[in-house]
Amino acid sequence: MDQSDDIRWVLRHCRTVAVVGLSPKPHRDSYMVARYMQARGWRIVPVNPMAAGQVILGEPVYPSLVEAARHERIELVNCFRNSADIPPIVDEAISIGALAVWMQLGVEHDEAAARACKAGLRVVQNRCLKIDHAQNQNHE
Repeated sequence: MDQSDDIRWVLRHCRTVAVVGLSPKPHRDSYMVARYMQARGWRIVPVNPMAAGQVILGEPVYPSLVEAARHERIELVNCFRNSADIPPIVDEAISIGALAVWMQLGVEHDEAAARACKAGLRVVQNRCLKIDHAQNQNHE
């Protein structure tokens, strides 16, 4: 499935990203990707119920997307969770009016993705936001 149009659209139109499953540990992929995007001017909104109330990358951590959306306008939902955990995240993304859902490498859920698409969200599955951002920067 060619996702290049959705990838380009997300990179062009989104600048505030809720990172679901953002770890406070600097060696974790979620932290590295969020730090990379933040260094390129993106607003990072950490979502992690286990770290709620803490601060990651200088940003307050929220327990859920719904709670984060009370404080920030979420454009993109970047998922660092297991594929099985994606359906409720997609439901929350739809309910808060997010523009897109991005499932990181190894994360896919076709049924949830179809639900998000039907609701008008752009969807990218099994891709790394950092890698795609870096590659697209070279082609702009």
